[in-house]
Amino acid sequence: MKLVRFLMKLNNETVSIELKNGTVVHGTITGVDISMNTHLKTVKLTVKGKNPVTLDHLSVRGNNIRYYILPDSLNLETLLVEETPRGDHWDGVVVAAVVVDEVGAVNSVTLMVIFASSVSVQIACSYSE
Repeated sequence: MKLVRFLMKLNNETVSIELKNGTVVHGTITGVDISMNTHLKTVKLTVKGKNPVTLDHLSVRGNNIRYYILPDSLNLETLLVEETPRGDHWDGVVVAAVVVDEVGAVNSVTLMVIFASSVSVQIACSYSE
């Protein structure tokens, strides 16, 4: 499943989004389009080094997004299931995990590809600024 297809299923979920410039957007998703542009309501926008601003609605351009912080209560198993099977022989799911420290800095990123045939491939990388 493509990441954007997964994100398009997150309507009415409350998430935090960190942008590439360090700004953090916290709000409820009203829609995500194919370019990963994300539309939110009831938004708290925190620009790096500034006081938070509350907005009714905000749209974030997809290529400005560094990562999404999803709620712990999100049921990933049901969201990662594709409704329509693809025509090729892909039988896997890609899962990503981001580990952050107490300050919110990213410590590591782990990607795992899980295939229906119970074969899995795990790729781990570290991130530092």
